Amino acid sequence: MPWPLLWLLGAAAGGCCWGPAAGKTLRGGFASAAARQEPWRPVARFQFHGDHAVVCVRIKNLAVAVAKAARLHLFQAQEWQKLESSAQDHSCTEKFSKAQLTMTVNHTEQNLTVSQIPYPETWYVFYVDKFTCEENYSESEDIQFEMVLLNPDAEGNPLDHFSAGESGLHEFFFLLVLAYFITACIYAQSLWQTIRKRGPMHGVLKVLTIALLLQAGSAFANYLHFSSYSRDGIGAPFMGSLAEWCDIVSQIQMLYLLLSLCMGWTIGRMKKSHGRPLQWDSSPASTGIAVVVVVTQSFLLIWEQFEDTNHHSYHSHHGLASGLLIGLRVCLALSLAAGLYQIITVERSTLKREFYITFAKACILWFLCHPCLATIAVIFREYQREK
Repeated sequence: MPWPLLWLLGAAAGGCCWGPAAGKTLRGGFASAAARQEPWRPVARFQFHGDHAVVCVRIKNLAVAVAKAARLHLFQAQEWQKLESSAQDHSCTEKFSKAQLTMTVNHTEQNLTVSQIPYPETWYVFYVDKFTCEENYSESEDIQFEMVLLNPDAEGNPLDHFSAGESGLHEFFFLLVLAYFITACIYAQSLWQTIRKRGPMHGVLKVLTIALLLQAGSAFANYLHFSSYSRDGIGAPFMGSLAEWCDIVSQIQMLYLLLSLCMGWTIGRMKKSHGRPLQWDSSPASTGIAVVVVVTQSFLLIWEQFEDTNHHSYHSHHGLASGLLIGLRVCLALSLAAGLYQIITVERSTLKREFYITFAKACILWFLCHPCLATIAVIFREYQREK
């Protein structure tokens, strides 16, 4: 099997994967008790863009909404953050009075247009009624609602369920799935024949192939999710979770492969082992090191899922777990690069040296692509970072 194909498999298997977006068609109940206990907690957030974005609200029990004087207050994220960090001690009523837009919920179905947005930005939607800022409160019925957040499409009609930070993802995943399909058509037969020969790198090729299939499955599941999401603003949550699971399993599998290979080769050199060339070493030492690091990454990945409630595999990198994951990847890239460099400098075989060099490039690319993208994204606006 040609080494460029091995490099392609290793690099593609470690590609960063986007995940499902949070649904922008919301259903539930506006509860006075919840709004009173946590008045500063938004019921929705969305990145609007253009001049004809729309918030569409439908309610079932109109009489209850009118009796409560129910309202929706919309704040630009930056303005809300300034208000929260202000040195002035604003009362509850004063804070909500500074909303950029307000909708009184007094119809079964009504729309609020968000216009004149110079650039895409996040807006918060808060539910407020006559009990929210008052000390006296009496039990009342929740207001059952459906809220649809829409951006203008290419023709200017408010029909696009995607926020500014998610626009284009549907097309991106279509192209990604198409690229995987074309690559499979070109290499599948030769790869299968190489695996059937059961050479010294048989185990490596199997793991790389499985990891690549998991990444392709993740991309396809995301495509299905976004296809549904583009129609109803909800998508297919199961497919989104499946995509994230495939991505995490692929990451863990690739990490174990790279660590066990590199540690095995390094330990083999230290012991001056004369085993078969390019053999996947499975000594207790290399396996133990790989398992410890894999368990550490697994713990951090699970921690990251709990930190970011909007489940998707790109995440915002604002939490401690995300920062530790990036640091772990950078440290692993540096340590493995140093180990492979020592192997390359003493290797006499030209063929094996070329393999080690190509493999080292793939390792560094796989470990550093995510930290580099996360670092570069800092210079962009919020809606551009996720892309």
